[in-house]
Amino acid sequence: MRKSLLMLILFSLLTPNMYVYGVSGNYIALNENSETIVITVDSTNFRFTPSEVTIEEGQSVRFFWSDEILAHNAVEENGFFDSGNPETSIDFTFEFPIGSNGTYAYICEPHEQMGMEGTIVVTPIVIEIEEEEEEKEENKPVNSMPNFLLPSTFIILFLASIMRSRTVK
Repeated sequence: MRKSLLMLILFSLLTPNMYVYGVSGNYIALNENSETIVITVDSTNFRFTPSEVTIEEGQSVRFFWSDEILAHNAVEENGFFDSGNPETSIDFTFEFPIGSNGTYAYICEPHEQMGMEGTIVVTPIVIEIEEEEEEKEENKPVNSMPNFLLPSTFIILFLASIMRSRTVK
């Protein structure tokens, strides 16, 4: 028992403390401004309301109207989104995925000649990288082990062999 305890003490004293640090505490925080913008119709003036909106990638636009006298739809000029056939009631939501930044012009097909059009400007999403205290990270060793691990292992093995040879006699 004394020998086991002595070996444990020697091992703990001679074995270096090993510090292994992983990736720094950086993380990506996406903008949490993810509210859906609602676009309705003004049938009296044949306009979308609002007619121009600006959003970020990842946000949604909802085209919503109910019980209109005339049927409407919302179709992007290049087919990026389409609310379907003209209807008097529509509830269509489209999410602009990451990487879709740009300007999108859309129309109401039955009332295009009357100027019923709109624009959605999609800006790139803002990605913020927040870092922990850089000074601490600069001073910490990354994935490092002290150089005296191998010699201390040999010393422990040497002492163990001496203690074993004394018990065998």
